[in-house]
Amino acid sequence: MGVPCLIMASCNSRADEKSNPFFSEYNTPFDVPPFEKIHAKHYMPAFEKGMEEGRKDIQNLLSNSEEPNFENTIGAFDRAGKLLTKVASVFFAQASANTSDSLQAIEMEISPRLSAYQDEIILNPELFSRVKHVYDNQASESLSDEQKFILENLYKEFVRNGANLNTVDQDTLRNINQKLSVLAVQFNQNVLAETNNYKLFVDREGLAGLPQSIIDVAAETARAAGKDGQWAFTTQRPSIFPFLQYSENRDLRRELFSAYTNRGNNGNEFDNNKILADIVRLRAQRARLLGYKTHSHLVLEPRMAKNPENVFELLNNLWSKAVPVARNEVKEMQKLIDSEGGNFRLEPSDWWYYSEKVRKARYDLDDNALRPYFLLDNVREGVFTCANRLYGISFSPLTNIPLPHPDAEAYEVKEADGSHIGVLYMDFHPRDSKQQGAWCGGYRSHHIVDGKAVTPVVTVVCNFTRPTAELPSLLSLEEVETLFHEFGHALEGLFCKNTYNTSYIAWDFVELPSQIMEHWVTEPELLNVYARHYETGEPIPAELVEKLEKSKYFNQGFINTELLAASLLDMAYYTLEAPAVIDVQRFEKEYLDKIGLIPEIVSRYRSTYFLHIIDGYDSGYYSYTWAAVLDNDAFEAFKENGVFDRATAESFRRNILEKDGTMDAMQMYINFRGREPQIEPLLRNRGLISQ
Repeated sequence: MGVPCLIMASCNSRADEKSNPFFSEYNTPFDVPPFEKIHAKHYMPAFEKGMEEGRKDIQNLLSNSEEPNFENTIGAFDRAGKLLTKVASVFFAQASANTSDSLQAIEMEISPRLSAYQDEIILNPELFSRVKHVYDNQASESLSDEQKFILENLYKEFVRNGANLNTVDQDTLRNINQKLSVLAVQFNQNVLAETNNYKLFVDREGLAGLPQSIIDVAAETARAAGKDGQWAFTTQRPSIFPFLQYSENRDLRRELFSAYTNRGNNGNEFDNNKILADIVRLRAQRARLLGYKTHSHLVLEPRMAKNPENVFELLNNLWSKAVPVARNEVKEMQKLIDSEGGNFRLEPSDWWYYSEKVRKARYDLDDNALRPYFLLDNVREGVFTCANRLYGISFSPLTNIPLPHPDAEAYEVKEADGSHIGVLYMDFHPRDSKQQGAWCGGYRSHHIVDGKAVTPVVTVVCNFTRPTAELPSLLSLEEVETLFHEFGHALEGLFCKNTYNTSYIAWDFVELPSQIMEHWVTEPELLNVYARHYETGEPIPAELVEKLEKSKYFNQGFINTELLAASLLDMAYYTLEAPAVIDVQRFEKEYLDKIGLIPEIVSRYRSTYFLHIIDGYDSGYYSYTWAAVLDNDAFEAFKENGVFDRATAESFRRNILEKDGTMDAMQMYINFRGREPQIEPLLRNRGLISQ
């Protein structure tokens, strides 16, 4: 009976391979993933085969009897694992934006295995020997600047990840990496669960002060939860922050804010305190094992900042300027509270409500007056118009193309001459299967195969206010800025002209393309194009634009202080030396008290839901501030020549967007600006120096 069973298993395996979309060419428009054909059952077999093929690729590389050179070693390494890259790009994008119980289970299983696979490659002594030979003998080859940059960074990547360790220490490193991969998945999944599990249900009395658009969304949220006739508010940004801004019920504001700031800190199955403590401890241990003082020293070495001292110098400089401004903002709001007969001190959950009242009193401006002019469809066309005027590119809707989710939209991006650049997906609204926040990712990056360009497929993912039966999606000014920000990342992905899959983007440089786009949001020349009333089509009134300009420094103390607090907290965790055993809540409180965070402000992210410092921005949240120095200085070049000056835009595209990850970041900036960046434009634009 055994033989027929084996034959049947073999037949089933071949049938599964034949039906698995990852095992053949996509045969879709622009070779985008055939999302409607990809199911959870396809991922693990594809990961398995991808790792198997990747190992064979590496073995073929090692079997080459010729003297190691760039092409037969670095080039071959770059081409290895094509299938694994193919499946991983789809899986992790979907796991972030459209997850499920099945995908979460796969993520928990595959993450440590991928970590082991990466270690298997990076700690392969034969492979490192070949890479080192090419590195040591690079003068004997005529390498391009891009090849030299990749070789330099690849060699150092091997070293920083343990290639020079002895076998005992390498085994310890593997064990640490395995544990960290699982902990990171647990942390992320816990934050999503905590976000989804909480809803604040209120009756009609609890709606006092709220705009109708927010009430309509809350009614639909409650209805979907089976509580028709009530209103539900969540800890997702489009729900909580308008509530904090407008709700007249202080107790409800405090309750919702507490739920938001205590995600992952509720002593339940989704508690992240021990997980974060373990991550900090293991990263400190790994850094020491690799010869670095702290995790920050390890992470920052290849970045523009180079070391923690330079990061702290920038953050502390801005902190000393931001906190006094925030204190003055507290005084102004407390004065308003007292004048209204409020017998209480301002608390963190009060900030949005009273800052909005102050803005209304000082500038006759509130967010609710702006929303009717920020129809999502118009704002999207606004970012397209901005890119068209800067770079001459166009965006054409794609209707007959697979979508990663029914909510998503797809566009073909073309040069002025009509040639294809890439595909852009946009996915705007929150759902239970999507992580919080906004981000830009990719299903495929630009590279060259057999002399032919493989074009990029980029995705922008947001969590914007949903349309209702009564109203379309009307954005806040902050949401408009978010879309421009993520679109800036998308332009980088679309314009990048990498020859190889391998690229090395300095993480504190990567926010320059995104943050510079935010500067065009309120430029009158563009604002008058996209900011039109959703009912009448009338452009935003000149007096409203004038109020926006006059209020641009408003609340900057708060904005900078909460951002810098989170950045400093991140650095505090990762400058701990091994063994770094901590109580997360105690550590957070004591550190923020030590640096002088005022009690009326909470760090932009508290520790147990600070997703950035778990995956990608560990010892890197400062990057938003570091890049802000760059983007504010870079935008001065546009202001000097005209904000839509094509020559300036082409220089930015050629020297920054097309080159990112293929040459030194500071050199890229100098090539565009003609000099190193200056901090004064940032200080002026954030109201941190006298105007």
